[in-house]
Amino acid sequence: MDNQSFLNKVVVVTGGSSGIGKGIVQSFAKEGAKVVIADINEKAGLRTFTELKEGGYECIFIKCDVRKVDEIKLLMEISEKTFGTIHVLINNAGVSKWEDPFILNENDWDDVMNTNLKSVFFASREAARVMKEHHVTGSIINLASTRAFMSEKHSEAYAATKGGIVALTHALAASFAEYKITVNSISPGWIETGEYELLREIDHEQHLSKRVGKPEDIANACLYLAQEKNNFVNGTNLVIDGGMTRKMMYEE
Repeated sequence: MDNQSFLNKVVVVTGGSSGIGKGIVQSFAKEGAKVVIADINEKAGLRTFTELKEGGYECIFIKCDVRKVDEIKLLMEISEKTFGTIHVLINNAGVSKWEDPFILNENDWDDVMNTNLKSVFFASREAARVMKEHHVTGSIINLASTRAFMSEKHSEAYAATKGGIVALTHALAASFAEYKITVNSISPGWIETGEYELLREIDHEQHLSKRVGKPEDIANACLYLAQEKNNFVNGTNLVIDGGMTRKMMYEE
């Protein structure tokens, strides 16, 4: 193992089999955590699980459709039964749907809402229930987006859920404070989860940081927020976007 800062800590990551979620799973595993990979994609989840086990890391994979409260409850029950408790929950699972608002149908709207927002509340509640019962100092981290604050057209459903996550985060922080559970959110900007070198130069240069983000950038923030020594950071939203939301973009 690379480090031991999360030794014997149990970390549940939804949507943990690919993209940002996989980067988060890998980072916590390298820090000594016992990681629960939760994902609806069984094939990808088992592949990530196998990669970690072969690397000598302690983890399990649980297939979970976060749109369904019963499956969320089962996820937390299995995690608790396997590892004894839960210390950290990272609500990362999400979908996007770009559609003209005059065409977007009710089923697609509900799917985005249930996957991205409903799941955050119920997963947080069920994880917090376990944390509270075991008297652990817990951390819940919700993945929002810079699209909670700025938009392109046809992003209504996605933007609504990400704005909702930011608001839900500080509400949960207030409710869970008496149980010593911190709740924070992270709003990523452009995070490249594929072949990093395939990006154009302008894609990097337009950022104040002169590069597009990587999953490790978000994982590093999760590691920071999940550490008990950083529990004075609570109920807040951390924007990680290479400076794009602070950049004037008027056409010259």
